[in-house]
Amino acid sequence: MERRQLTTGLNICPIVNGMWQVSGAHGKIDLSEAVRQMFAYVDAGLDTWDLADHYGPAEDLIGEFRQVWCRERDAASLSKVRAFTKWVPRPMRITKQIVSHAVQTSRQRMQVDSLDLLQFHWWDYSNPNYLDALRYLAELQTAGQISHLALTNFDTQHLGIILQEGIPIVSNQVQFSVVDRRPQVAMIPFCQQNNIQLLAYGTLCGGLLSEKYLGQAEPRGSLDTASLRKYKNMIDVWGGWSLFQELLGVLKQIADKHSTNRQIQFKIPHVAMRYVLDQPQVAGVIIGARLSISQHIQENLQVFHLQLDDSDRQLIASCQGRNLFELIGDCGDEYRR
Repeated sequence: MERRQLTTGLNICPIVNGMWQVSGAHGKIDLSEAVRQMFAYVDAGLDTWDLADHYGPAEDLIGEFRQVWCRERDAASLSKVRAFTKWVPRPMRITKQIVSHAVQTSRQRMQVDSLDLLQFHWWDYSNPNYLDALRYLAELQTAGQISHLALTNFDTQHLGIILQEGIPIVSNQVQFSVVDRRPQVAMIPFCQQNNIQLLAYGTLCGGLLSEKYLGQAEPRGSLDTASLRKYKNMIDVWGGWSLFQELLGVLKQIADKHSTNRQIQFKIPHVAMRYVLDQPQVAGVIIGARLSISQHIQENLQVFHLQLDDSDRQLIASCQGRNLFELIGDCGDEYRR
């Protein structure tokens, strides 16, 4: 099992279980069965979770999981489970009381004394109150209510502003895939200089990066989850369905090459995940977990057996769509257009 050090004292599984999928936009979940399935993920070594205050019952599921674990197993062993939440306030005047209440609410829902990692998001850079919010969060970190402070969907420029203010940031969560390679332009070089890690989401384009869509006609009105619809729009901007089919073919070619004379049959998602995991400063990729609906635990684990070579990376690089950095902007800019 591959492990990575996100920061001092925070060792994680590089396949992070994403809990946006329990928010209601990916099918109805059974809450009790979802908690039970979380045990299967953790027992397999997939013990790191990504969630948010606005992902429906995600924080409550972490709290319930912790309760059940402590009843049925050694409570001390729960320390290996990591749960990273987010705070996503409306752009407004931020007070210490507002920040304290948000952190307290997440701690209570997740049933923890200290949040492993709080990832902060801000919608509007023209409203500078995000700096006040981060200063208050840093105070709560000093007080022990937050172990580590991070960001989600901040661009390189504003990440730099935050660091200049002396606020300790350990990671930034950004969209990163073989389709959306914007982090390679400015974010990764900056993070290398400042010892900041990246958590990547959208790595499988909501499931579109799979054999299921290889050789298929362009889906129109048949995408039944928020993830599929979101990343289909990204593919349209990047280059469209025809070019995407070329990319799927390249990924399948690479997967088949590495499956020769091996017991493991690698697939398109493995290549897509490995490509991003191999990028500098990437500590983990967030893969959606549709708890109680479907699971891909064993399939996800197979990525740890895959090693890409230079020829693989060159093939992927050759399948280049439009320049999304020029079209959309830096990481997270799609949320502020």
